[in-house]
Amino acid sequence: MRRTTLVAALVTSLVAAAAGPVAAAPSQRHVLLISVDGLHATDLAWYVRQHPNSALASLTRDGLDYSHARTPVPSDSFPGMVGQLTGGGPATTGIYYDATYNHALLPAGTTNCAGATPGAEVDLTEDLDKDKTKLDAGQGLAGLPNSILGMTGAPQSLIQQSALPVDPSTCRPVQPGQYLKVNTVFEVARAAGLRTAWSDKHPAYAILNGPSGVGIQDLFTPEINSSVGSGDWTTDNNATRQYDHYKVQAVRNEIDGFDHSGTTRLGTPAVFGLNFQTVSTAQKLPAGGYLADGTPGPLLASALDSVDREIGSLTAELARRHLADHTTIILSAKHGQSPTDPSALTRIADGPLLDGLNAAWKSAHPGSGDLVAYSTDDDAMLLWLNDRSAAAFDFAQRYLLAQNGAGNDITGAAKPFTASGLSSVHSGLSYFHTSAGDPRVPDLVGVVQYGVVYTGKKSKIAEHGGAAPDDRDVALVVSGAGVRGHHAVDAPVSTTQIAPSILSLLRLNPNALAAVRAEHTQVLPGLR
Repeated sequence: MRRTTLVAALVTSLVAAAAGPVAAAPSQRHVLLISVDGLHATDLAWYVRQHPNSALASLTRDGLDYSHARTPVPSDSFPGMVGQLTGGGPATTGIYYDATYNHALLPAGTTNCAGATPGAEVDLTEDLDKDKTKLDAGQGLAGLPNSILGMTGAPQSLIQQSALPVDPSTCRPVQPGQYLKVNTVFEVARAAGLRTAWSDKHPAYAILNGPSGVGIQDLFTPEINSSVGSGDWTTDNNATRQYDHYKVQAVRNEIDGFDHSGTTRLGTPAVFGLNFQTVSTAQKLPAGGYLADGTPGPLLASALDSVDREIGSLTAELARRHLADHTTIILSAKHGQSPTDPSALTRIADGPLLDGLNAAWKSAHPGSGDLVAYSTDDDAMLLWLNDRSAAAFDFAQRYLLAQNGAGNDITGAAKPFTASGLSSVHSGLSYFHTSAGDPRVPDLVGVVQYGVVYTGKKSKIAEHGGAAPDDRDVALVVSGAGVRGHHAVDAPVSTTQIAPSILSLLRLNPNALAAVRAEHTQVLPGLR
């Protein structure tokens, strides 16, 4: 009994310290956040026109529809989701992508830190799992996949400590939440005594717990890249739909007042939600994508139908539990997907480009090692350099912009490219407006020509992570409690404004978020 009291007191103090000033006691409201990854504003508008009686149409018709919402850059899942739940962009949160590099940390597995050379990969993907081939990330559940709701609500216990970078000051692994530089909506809610829950695609989403490590009380993260059939849950869109359905079941259990497993009654969370992957995979798979006129093709249209049914089941459950009048639903996306014009696709193998850059550097600087320490290239090029000088950046920029070659198009036929597929190359410091000593920021940011996707294969037809409108222009609708009638909002907004809006809807102080204070992130217009 005494131990439980002490632990509870410690958790309360941790989240309160992370949250800062919380303000007045909140009302009994709920916010359900839904991220349909890949969902453009144009996709939503098209679907609503085609299906005026759909669940998505109902949300849009009865809510605020922000038709010019944009994600942060890079438009990757991690900065996108972190932005929605902190109110900040990468320079403030420190999260530039899911797989990055940090010049100040020590490599994963370092145990003797005295004299160790700094510079470490920071991998917040499925590679952290105890067993990334298993849907439960290595927990050891029997009867998978249908037993997956029995997965732990504390998936940080499924993360390999030996795969985490090491803090040289403590010689201890840096946990995902500790790597986040600012607090989250979940931490602020917990400091106010509210219940929190979330469902996402990897245990590494424990980052959303925030620096306190305890922001989310029920975190359900079945591993989407685990093995199923001859691939994983993303390589067949029907499998992705099944995967997303598990998360919908978890959220329905939470609506009903239970934990995600449906076994322990805890009360409906004040802030909770999930992400959908069904649309994203349908945009990227060879059989999916868009028609020549930019509207969804058959597979993508069917994927939208699937997501619409799942969202309809959530709104129906809210109504059945008499929670609809007390719940605000926020629908958006972590990222878009590019290109939506199939004829624009140019697939380029980035490996030979980077190998060539390293070879040219070593030729010009005898005795030197590789220039590139780490790269992340989807439909942008992010490079971390071993030599962070202006001269090294200039060398890399000149080399990349001078490379011409042949990639392949939507059919797999050869297609020429110029300038490594780049339209411009920037230093990370200038592009992200961060401080000169930032050990996390990419040293080189390559903005691609429209339609370029870096891959050595011929299957992927779209990707995200870049700065194109197709990457960033996403759906954003706020509907339900606190919203009166339909209103189309044409003003440009950012998905980072979701975070202070959630707190405002819960009658909490948006300025309790450090990123909101740092960036002066505003509540979405129309919600005040």
